[in-house]
Amino acid sequence: MVDALKLKIKTLPFGTHAVECHLDESFFNDVEQTEVRQADIDVTMNVTRKSENTYRLEIACHGTVTVPCDRCLDNLDLPVDEEYLLNVEQMGTELDDSNDELLIVPSQWRELDTAPLVRDTILLAIPMTHSHESEDDCNADMLDVLDGHRVEAVPDDDDQQQSETTSTDPRWEALKKLKEQ
Repeated sequence: MVDALKLKIKTLPFGTHAVECHLDESFFNDVEQTEVRQADIDVTMNVTRKSENTYRLEIACHGTVTVPCDRCLDNLDLPVDEEYLLNVEQMGTELDDSNDELLIVPSQWRELDTAPLVRDTILLAIPMTHSHESEDDCNADMLDVLDGHRVEAVPDDDDQQQSETTSTDPRWEALKKLKEQ
C-alpha cells in the first residue's frame, strides 16, 4: 500500500505514469496518532518526468474518513475530495519544502516517498471542528450525559466587584457631566 507511494525517481522513464493505491486508517496512524478512526480513500497520482531532474506530481484523493464528532464523540463520516499539484526538482544537497508548489530534493536521492504529501493533503481536508450537521444527528444518550455535567456560569467575586466598581466609578460620572455640557 505505502510502497506504491515511494517513487523511484532516478529510474523513472520520461513521460507520465499513473500510481494508484487504496488507503485505510492504518496509513494515518502508523506514523503518529490522528483522529482518523476509519478511512476509505483512493489515491491516484500522475507522475510526469519532464527532464532529467524535473517531475510533476498530480495527486487526487477521493473517499471518506471517519473522525469523532466534537459534540457527541460518535463516528462522523467526512468526504475527501482533494487534488494537489506539486513540481519536484532534484538539485543541490538539501531538501527545501518551503514552497507549496515546488519541492526541491537532493540530487543524490534515488527515491521520493510521497506518503507524507498524501497524508498531509488528506488531513488538511478535515475541518478543524467536525460535528454532525445538527444536534438531532448526534447521539442523544451522549448529549444527555453531557447535559448532566454542564455547569452554569457563576460570577466570580472579582467579576462582581468589578461590575460594582465600574457602575459607581466617579470618574465616569465626571465624564458624563462633561459630555452633557
